[in-house]
Amino acid sequence: MSGTDDGFSDAGVSPHFHGHRDRLRQRFREGGHAALQDYELLELLLFSPIRRADTKPVAKALIDRFGSFAEVLAAPPARLKEVRGVGDRVVDELKLAHAVAERFLRGQVRERTVLSSWSQVIDYVRTAMAFSDREEFRILFLDKKNALIADEVQQRGTVDHTPVYPREVMKRALELSASALILVHNHPSGDPTPSRADIQMTKQIADIAGTLGIVLHDHIIVGRDGHASFRGLQLL
Repeated sequence: MSGTDDGFSDAGVSPHFHGHRDRLRQRFREGGHAALQDYELLELLLFSPIRRADTKPVAKALIDRFGSFAEVLAAPPARLKEVRGVGDRVVDELKLAHAVAERFLRGQVRERTVLSSWSQVIDYVRTAMAFSDREEFRILFLDKKNALIADEVQQRGTVDHTPVYPREVMKRALELSASALILVHNHPSGDPTPSRADIQMTKQIADIAGTLGIVLHDHIIVGRDGHASFRGLQLL
């Protein structure tokens, strides 16, 4: 079947969208991303993989399906392809944008003492994990000056469970000569409220870490609806 890589036929495609693309680019040049709605920013991203068709319907369909710009970028490829007009090239472009955002924010965290750049830490872990459809358990390993040594995803689980093994966490901390830890995991449900299991697991890790002279600074849970800090909730 002839057509673009993303399911649109080339035959009879009207060039009416060409002027729209120029106007959208100009608005972005003059006002940056703040001048555009979520679907319009997505339109810009889709100009490259969808060259011979109007990107507005695809962009709006993606926002309708997933809810926000961030959720579109983080959505699994298979679910993205359920939207008409989305093929491999579109998925690649969206995943590249997500990777660029995550790499940028991780760089900001690495350049500073973690505890003095807390808002950047939250931005980074939310970008990396908040919209995933599976639970992930991540650890930020810090040195004596609270600078980041390593940032590792230790476990990936199901939609509502990730197995966490406190002794394995401590083993890795000792291997890296870490002096402190920040635990992070996501709730795909969107609600970052800690569960009873979250609280029990965190206490186990804090107790073991304490006997080894390692400080557990915080456990952060992220979700679509925000984030929760164990330190802020006085659970640590």
